[in-house]
Amino acid sequence: MTHIEVEHDSRYNYQTAVELAHHLAYLRPRETAWQKVLFTELEISPKPDCQTENQDAFGNHRTFFTLSTPHAALLVRSRSVVSITDRYASFDASQSVAWDEVRNALAYALDRPYVAASEFAFLSPYVPRLVELRAYAERSFVPGRNLAEASIELSSRIHEDFTYSPTATEVHTPILEAFNKRAGVCQDFSHILIGCLRAMGLSAQYVSGYLLTKPVPGTIKLRGADASHAWVAVYCPQAPGQWLELDPTNNVLAGPSHVRLAMGRDFGDVSPLRGVIRGGGEHKLTVGVTVQTIDNAQVKPVPSLTEQKQSHAQPAATQSQSQSQGSN
Repeated sequence: MTHIEVEHDSRYNYQTAVELAHHLAYLRPRETAWQKVLFTELEISPKPDCQTENQDAFGNHRTFFTLSTPHAALLVRSRSVVSITDRYASFDASQSVAWDEVRNALAYALDRPYVAASEFAFLSPYVPRLVELRAYAERSFVPGRNLAEASIELSSRIHEDFTYSPTATEVHTPILEAFNKRAGVCQDFSHILIGCLRAMGLSAQYVSGYLLTKPVPGTIKLRGADASHAWVAVYCPQAPGQWLELDPTNNVLAGPSHVRLAMGRDFGDVSPLRGVIRGGGEHKLTVGVTVQTIDNAQVKPVPSLTEQKQSHAQPAATQSQSQSQGSN
């Protein structure tokens, strides 16, 4: 079991004062059978006039907040501690069923039992159906082939065929442009993998989160030098939790170094922080992320719902969970 602490700072500096702002944040890690949230807090400055928290349609924790006081800057700072176990340590990919069998089970047919995962088999705003992606995927998904092994091979091919380049794309770069360039960041790699899987009739989720990394030998880990991350979960009935999480950027299965924030159809569902503002003019966004392991003595308990409500009533807005931030 690994204990990981994540600090995520988002700072906006505006050219002119923002008169009114509404923001939506996805910054609290998701609780799962293999990921336990041990501590979480959110600091927002200036203090919101209204702040509410709930779950979205996919079960992700989200925070809405409104600022009606003019402000020239905004700071959203989250800190969380999670414990993660390696759910795939004993997973045998060779034991999964044929991919076309799963595809057939996901397809609609009269009197066939509904499979909840099928809602992730359709196109979405960032991931349209493209014949180019199907042609690319078909090399791995030959008829009758094992689903897990075919999916892992496809993820590995994307890792090998595409160049990681932060300057090749932007947050809203169309998936086909990134595919044709054969370059991008983890958001692009994930959207391409999702598009390939869905083109074959399979279900795939976009997973947002963080990745624990180690500094280059001989150097120290700089605070704020990490980044948010993204990977993919493909519906695989034989996998733990029925989803197999693949990281095409690093050519690995998601493991104890992957901290899951939220999941959705694509990046648009789980952007860490987005908003609508009145005023502000041009703005500058600075994001700093630190991901590191900690020991048990540094872990604080997650505040109860009562404590959260009491905290919201205090002058400083420090409890809860962060326009759009992309993944690297």
